Amino acid sequence: MSVPDTYRAFRRTTGDVPQTIAPSTEQLPEQLGPKDVLVKIHAVSLNFRDVAIPNGRYPLPVLDRGIPCSDAAGEGAAVGAAVTEFAVRDRVSAVFDLNHLTGGEDEPPRELGGALDGVLREYAVFEEAHLVPLPKYLSWEEAATIPCAGVTAWSALDSLKGPGGKKPRTALLQGTGGVSMFGLVLCLAAGVRPIVSSSCDKKLDSVRQLGAAAEVDVGTINYRTVPAPEDRAAEVRRLTGGAGVDVVVNTTGPASVPHDLDVLRERGGLVSFLGFLDGIGGDWPPATLMALITKFAKLKGIRVGSKQDFTHLNRFLEEKQVSLAPLIDRVFPFDESPAAFDYLYSGSHVGKVIIKVRD
Repeated sequence: MSVPDTYRAFRRTTGDVPQTIAPSTEQLPEQLGPKDVLVKIHAVSLNFRDVAIPNGRYPLPVLDRGIPCSDAAGEGAAVGAAVTEFAVRDRVSAVFDLNHLTGGEDEPPRELGGALDGVLREYAVFEEAHLVPLPKYLSWEEAATIPCAGVTAWSALDSLKGPGGKKPRTALLQGTGGVSMFGLVLCLAAGVRPIVSSSCDKKLDSVRQLGAAAEVDVGTINYRTVPAPEDRAAEVRRLTGGAGVDVVVNTTGPASVPHDLDVLRERGGLVSFLGFLDGIGGDWPPATLMALITKFAKLKGIRVGSKQDFTHLNRFLEEKQVSLAPLIDRVFPFDESPAAFDYLYSGSHVGKVIIKVRD
């Protein structure tokens, strides 16, 4: 496979917030390291983090003028002399956190698109240990949704439990962004009844249509028409026959934790805490956490997941032949990447926004 000397990318701008992204010409290395793989990127999917950074809403330090985005699907274009796991034209994706391979590491995170250059570019070099083979049945655009949104949803739903574990019966998914919609698809494939909350009836209609296609009655709650947390909790209990949900996927932030605990079943529920769509503040008393004791519950922080989690999710998708096409809201060409960022930040989407880097 022929490889150019230079390639196109986008980098974050500097200066006052809000910032944007601007095109850049990058140089490929003259030689690969022995364990390196040059990846030809076909598609990139966006996450809220990608637009939170230039808009001053990301709570962690990032690389100045860094290349954004963490999620891409591509193929091997060249491999180093000591690479054994991948070959040219193998379909691959990089893990989100290069230091999170088994889940047992003690090293601090090294995350693509944040403190490290990301994947909004035509080519990228990764060590083979940081790559995962992608399911062959998926399109490039579908496969690009997996690395962050997919693995996060998988981890938040406790990997839908494996052998010896108890599969959740019900899950409350907050919003209709990438993680929640990927969680919806996983629930439908695994036989878990999802309940989705949103402020938009049109988006909830789309959610119900996905459920109907899978012959599943998806519960929905519009939190604008049911604004009081106690009323929303009552609606969750009504939708679950009084039981409450097994899992809450919290994408909104700390403020909703009291409500999350309230809607859990009486014994052994899980709140997966992973997002900050509504900011990082929370005005509730510490005694709220006593519900973790009284309900035998868990509040679990999710920071995507490990390479091992990624591999297990891919296995689940392949075994079930899960279509990820319903996740894709809109596809932008590479040259229109700034417009894709603006569209995601507008909140108009349901599911994933994709940038098509090449055919």
